Amino acid sequence: MLTDDCPNILLIMTDQQRGDALGADGHPVLQTPNLDGLANAGSRFARAYSTCPSCVPARRALLCGQHPATNGMVGMRTGVDWHPDHTLPGELTRAGYQTHLVGRHMHQHPMRKRFGYESVNLGSTHLYGDDYAHYIERQTPELDGFRSHGLSFNGWTARPWSRPEHEHPVNWTVNEALRFLAMRDPTCPFFLTVSFYAPHPPLCPPPFFMERYLRQDMPEPTIGDWCAAPNHPAADVDAARDVVLTGERLRTAQAGYFGSIDHVDNQIYRLLSVRGEAGYDVRNTVVIFISDHGEMLGDHYMFRKCEPYEGSARVPMIIAGGADTGLKGGQVLDGPVCLEDVMPTCLELAGVEIPEGVDGKSLVGALRGEGGRVREVLHGEHATQYSREQANHYLTDGRWKYIWRPLTGEEQLFDLEADPHESVDLAAGAEAEARVQPWRERLVERLRDRPEGFVEGGRLRVVEECPKVLPHGRG
Repeated sequence: MLTDDCPNILLIMTDQQRGDALGADGHPVLQTPNLDGLANAGSRFARAYSTCPSCVPARRALLCGQHPATNGMVGMRTGVDWHPDHTLPGELTRAGYQTHLVGRHMHQHPMRKRFGYESVNLGSTHLYGDDYAHYIERQTPELDGFRSHGLSFNGWTARPWSRPEHEHPVNWTVNEALRFLAMRDPTCPFFLTVSFYAPHPPLCPPPFFMERYLRQDMPEPTIGDWCAAPNHPAADVDAARDVVLTGERLRTAQAGYFGSIDHVDNQIYRLLSVRGEAGYDVRNTVVIFISDHGEMLGDHYMFRKCEPYEGSARVPMIIAGGADTGLKGGQVLDGPVCLEDVMPTCLELAGVEIPEGVDGKSLVGALRGEGGRVREVLHGEHATQYSREQANHYLTDGRWKYIWRPLTGEEQLFDLEADPHESVDLAAGAEAEARVQPWRERLVERLRDRPEGFVEGGRLRVVEECPKVLPHGRG
């Protein structure tokens, strides 16, 4: 039963934004003043992670609050039917919230299935038949969506958006969000998800935002001492993982990526600045900003996601509440958290019971300044995607990160405090065994009962395959 003090919840989500791609995280060139202001007004979780860092499994975990092994999707696979017992928007809808999704869909199957939202208004960059596609076809039928820009939807090529800025999908998404706020039912609280496709490729921000970064000295990608360059000098634009980005290729990819985030930040100002005008009480509204996973962006000779490294797995997470919500401002919290924590956090804020089977932990106590960590160690994983050796599991306590490759047995260990870019692999060299063994034992406990057979005789075991969907992950 909703009460008068149940807060509105505005969930803003980007696709493929690295955790360090924020001014508030200390990025050397990227400008995100509106997100930085939000972080200053609330709490920024400096060690937020995607537990399965690619679009479909990450968004599934967000929707149901369950870890990949619990919900059954441990890798990237499209076209999988899924009928969860509970979802975040579904629980809020049942409780009496007006729930709406605008922009990037949640990448489940089929695309138009609402998964608990009362209504959706879908906009991507390249999907025929979604609401943005119909809009842009009416405006400029010769454009053929983003396709006339000649850009890959997963690659590192970039160029400025060639049409009027107001026709860009980022602007369209905010326009439609503002339309919902202006026309919503004022007698109940809302849960509005504003989901941007950016900065996921195609890297095509409006000219102002791309040119801003082309004028600057860009940071070089991090290349760890454990890396070997791929044997091709430059990757195909649709290369799945291994790349050597240098010179113009690197510069335009970075400008396209950073410019896309800057553009989103610019439009977020519109969402946050009209709160009073849109007819809802800013004092009783919680704003959450997250991304589904990150982007390697040339680090360690890699592009795209699915990796356990910081560029791919760490994501931004900011939560801020108005004066009446009781949430504290100006906090930077360094305990490991994940996308699964969003569901129980929202439900507790709304006074809604958290369903059985949810793995995520409510962050409300931390948001109120009560201290403590919601978990000591976080486990993430991704099944085979780009190559056999790419499948991985990782553990992190926010200070250390341990990585194990189940198809090869390769191990890595990084001290994230001393080496935040994972340049030095501490699983090699003197004293490596003493450092690594406690992390092996922790992972054994996490994987002991998995159907893939990752553990045998109390030890990690190299396996022959890592399926993307476990038997209980379909239907």
